[in-house]
Amino acid sequence: MEALRRITQDDLPRLKQFWREHWLGEEMMVHGDAYRPEHVEGFVNEDWTGLVTYRIEGQGCEIISLDSLKEGMGIGTELIAAVADEAGKRGCRRVTLSTTNDNLHSLGFYQRRGFELVSIRRGAVT
Repeated sequence: MEALRRITQDDLPRLKQFWREHWLGEEMMVHGDAYRPEHVEGFVNEDWTGLVTYRIEGQGCEIISLDSLKEGMGIGTELIAAVADEAGKRGCRRVTLSTTNDNLHSLGFYQRRGFELVSIRRGAVT
C-alpha cells in the first residue's frame, strides 16, 4: 500500500476537483451542515485513489468523506485507521460517520471495522 499523507492547503484545488468528480459538488452536507474542502482535514495516498476527510470538534471526530477507488486493497481500512489514530492523539472519544441506509456495502464495511449503527434519520438525504 502507498503511504498516506496529510492533505495540505496546496491540495485544496485537487480536493475540490475530486469532490466534484466523485461527490458531484464542492460541498458535503452532513447533518444539515455544509462542509467545503477548506473546512476539513484529511489524508490521501500519493495517487489519490484513497482519500478521507474529517472534522474534529471537541471530543468528537466525524468522517466527512471516504473514498477508495481500488476496492479490496485495504485502502479504506488504512484511511479509517489514520483518522482514528489522529482522533485519539487529539483527545477524541468517538469517531462517527454517516452513510445512506440503502448503501449496504458501506454499512457492512464500516461495521466490520468496529462502527455501530446508532441512528437512522429518515429523509436526511432529501
